[in-house]
Amino acid sequence: MSTTKTVKPTESELEILQLLWAKGLATVREVHEELAATKDVGYTTTLKLMQIMHEKGLVKRDDSMRTHIYQAAVNKEKTQKHLLDKMISGLFGGSATQLVIQALGEGKASQEELDRIQALLNDLKNK
Repeated sequence: MSTTKTVKPTESELEILQLLWAKGLATVREVHEELAATKDVGYTTTLKLMQIMHEKGLVKRDDSMRTHIYQAAVNKEKTQKHLLDKMISGLFGGSATQLVIQALGEGKASQEELDRIQALLNDLKNK
């Protein structure tokens, strides 16, 4: 029986995972350029972080060529669910309701998002 250990990505690792989930495949240089567009980060910092992520099993690396190609090794939806479950239990006392109230209470959801939420609620009520 194999057990899979869930690794909790750091905030910086999550930024890189978001880029890799969107791009699919990327070099360190490509990831670094994306990160550097929004924050002050050195290339060697990005490289080291991606090497650590590889050791942790968060990313896969194709090193068959001179330039290594990286891709996410963890599923986006499973990672989101794991982190959300931890946040709900740790920050909201296990109450998904409190999370939703906090998230929507600021009035930042678009009409399209509210419509999708309402459709989900309707589906859940009809089950």
